[in-house]
Amino acid sequence: MNATWMIRKEQTEDYSEVEALVTAAFEEAEHSDGNEALLVRALRKSGSFVPALSLVAVSEEGRIIGHILFTEVRIGPNTALALAPLSVHPDFQRKGVGTALIGQGHHAARNMGYDVSVVLGDPAYYHRHGYIPAATFGITAPFDVPSEYYMAYLLNTHRHAPQGTVGYDAAFGIPAP
Repeated sequence: MNATWMIRKEQTEDYSEVEALVTAAFEEAEHSDGNEALLVRALRKSGSFVPALSLVAVSEEGRIIGHILFTEVRIGPNTALALAPLSVHPDFQRKGVGTALIGQGHHAARNMGYDVSVVLGDPAYYHRHGYIPAATFGITAPFDVPSEYYMAYLLNTHRHAPQGTVGYDAAFGIPAP
């Protein structure tokens, strides 16, 4: 919680506002395909959706200013998480909203028993949140990407990260490994 916004679980009545936020957040992004809001919609309908890990940041005025979504993935026989996407409204970027969403998401995921989260993103940003190249743990992406952009975060430091190629839900449009 912050003096000007709070974090809570996303509710079904938030869906259209979240999708508009996701579109606005990625409008000027360097590596966007413009389909992030459609991905969020598809993931909500998928078997990998974990409602407790879809969080929003809400301003004092009740406006949704940030959203984070973690969905289940497979690493070998193990269930893990993928962080995708993280969206913060352009007016609220660089104010700690994304950091708070990641922290709250990690906390909730850890409490739910998940051990690792993977993300495809900017290493300069995600390294600040503890993500390191997934290859360090023996985790590989099911697509061709420079290793520094495919990262993992160990949620439970008392366990070892599973090893293998990540399998995403069909909603991501990524062929199974």
